[in-house]
Amino acid sequence: MVYKYTFGKPFETESVIDEPAEINRINCQQQDQNLAFGNVSINQNLLQNCNSSIPSLELSDFAFKYNYRLGDDDLIFGLGETTRGINKRGFLFKSWCSDDPSHTEDKTSLYGAHNFLIVYTPAGKTNPNPKAFALFFDYPGLLQIDCGYTSKNALTVSAPSADINIYIIEENHSFVLNAICKTFRKMIGKSYLPPFWAFGYQQSRWSYYTADEVRNVLKNYQKAGIPLDAIYLDIDYMQGYRDFTIDEKKFPNFAYFVQELKDQGVHPVPIIDAGVKADPEYSVDREGIEKGYFCKKEDGSVFTAGVWPGKSHFPDFLNDEARAWFGDYYNFLTKKGIDGFWNDMNEPALFYSEDGIKKVFAELKESLDDTNLDINSFFGLRDKVARLANNPKDYASFYHTVKNAAGETQKISHDKVHNMYGYMMTRSAAEALQRNLPDKEILLFSRASMIGMHRYSGIWTGDNCAWWEHLRLSLRQMPGLNMCGFLYCGSDIGGFGCNTSRELLLRWLAFAMWTPLMRNHTAAGTRAQECYAFEQVEDFRQIISLRYRLIPHIYSEFVYARQENELLFKPLCFEYPEDKIALQTEDQLMFGRSIMIAPVVEPNVRGRFVYLPEAMQMVFFSSSACGLESGLPQITEMEKGVHFVECEPNQVFFFIKKGHSVPLAMPAPCTAKLNCNDLTYIGK
Repeated sequence: MVYKYTFGKPFETESVIDEPAEINRINCQQQDQNLAFGNVSINQNLLQNCNSSIPSLELSDFAFKYNYRLGDDDLIFGLGETTRGINKRGFLFKSWCSDDPSHTEDKTSLYGAHNFLIVYTPAGKTNPNPKAFALFFDYPGLLQIDCGYTSKNALTVSAPSADINIYIIEENHSFVLNAICKTFRKMIGKSYLPPFWAFGYQQSRWSYYTADEVRNVLKNYQKAGIPLDAIYLDIDYMQGYRDFTIDEKKFPNFAYFVQELKDQGVHPVPIIDAGVKADPEYSVDREGIEKGYFCKKEDGSVFTAGVWPGKSHFPDFLNDEARAWFGDYYNFLTKKGIDGFWNDMNEPALFYSEDGIKKVFAELKESLDDTNLDINSFFGLRDKVARLANNPKDYASFYHTVKNAAGETQKISHDKVHNMYGYMMTRSAAEALQRNLPDKEILLFSRASMIGMHRYSGIWTGDNCAWWEHLRLSLRQMPGLNMCGFLYCGSDIGGFGCNTSRELLLRWLAFAMWTPLMRNHTAAGTRAQECYAFEQVEDFRQIISLRYRLIPHIYSEFVYARQENELLFKPLCFEYPEDKIALQTEDQLMFGRSIMIAPVVEPNVRGRFVYLPEAMQMVFFSSSACGLESGLPQITEMEKGVHFVECEPNQVFFFIKKGHSVPLAMPAPCTAKLNCNDLTYIGK
């Protein structure tokens, strides 16, 4: 059963595109509305002068509040890209696409806004069967989701505007969690399907500064015998950080360079940023101003803020014409042979606004004579500068031009629809690429996202760090992202910020060999993180070669999950709902229909404890025993229960359910040379 509750006049996000025919629609205008699960209250005093730019939404600062009383044993799943565990119970999250590279546990929001959650009550003394219901808050602005943080038995979802759609999904099924996800996934539409080569190993860095440096990366991977399918071009391939330009001094004869790499099975993938450099000599900026396609301030002037190129303008992606205009610029690169893109800085990230920095500079100037700063004045001075970036007041100061249901043009402040910006930027690219190259498969993924964007692209989980905790976080994020429709996803392998270690990179690769997006990416100033930069390079070659041997299976499971609206990654309790240990296991996942993975996510250990919820076959690849590159693994029958599995950093193991088998291909240097017909099956 699906219920849709409509409050006020919600902004149409197009997140849901296939409402069930039997849906129960309830138009709610009164206060204290009772819902199928929980209730809603509306703060009438805030309705007239609602300001959704509240930088830190408090429970008292709401126009809308949803309440549900949690049972002591209830778990909360979903919420896509967030910090902490698979079970979200006990913490507070804010749905607000945020440019924040410090993903510590106290952070309440990351780059994506994924307002889908499941409340799950496991079987117990009072209820012999597990039960669950799901909530989707179709709302593009700031949303606070309190999962028992303020009060341990209260789920409270608050918003500064009472214009919102709420979908509630209830299923009566022995595998209720899977059934709910399947219903929701059908409602929001099929997930993006990338080209086959995008399942290969990919290497990135901020930045490879010249074409020769890229050639050297490829040469070193080939010399090491490590398979590779893509090399990324970060912001320095552009001319002064201008989108849809190429620095001809660093990358001469770009089309030839692209073809040179593709002839060797490697696809160059350039970055595209949301901010367009403010420069009257730059054709993209000049045309955007002439046609009125950039976001504007309330007085009608173009909104200006700083990002990589300095002062920049921001396309109004909620405007249909502007979205089509910007998307067509991707042709500049596809005509040169490019068939993959990553969209970045599209929360949008703002280093400062033009108005904001003028104000802070004036305040700093007043403080120049005061060099005797105490604890309050020093930190106050520092915070004035720190608050320049991604300031809520800046997000509230510019506007989008949209059309309402009647086709009438209206303005809406950005903060009311903030979470749609990255979604619509990526939709801009996807629609244009489909329009202009209908027979071409293009890799496309984004940093910022919202439910609905999953139909157009994948995502990566943003600027993580070379921390073991972020390896664990990557594992925990995958099921939640799948629940929200994002199947093509992955993290920056090895960590984007900080210096990785050889052991961490090997262990991360051993997990990421299962994620559809398998990209090694790191920041400027960090140590070289390409696999060939470490000693005993054969260990890296063996693990990445195993990924290629598994690509036929990974791709097949991906296509099945997409077609059938299933999860690619599942928490164990989704498959074993009556198993109490499975319910609390957060460092093992089911992959597809056949496999359970249990990666090693701790430093300086030579194995780990694994819980088997049923008897399974352990598949163990050891370089000394049979080789990861072309040999067959050791297969051991193991009974249900807890086992300690010894595993060195250069070894890999996983489990196959009884009665299932998994195909292995022969190793290949890239997906173009992968033979998917000559397969060996393991398991039985």
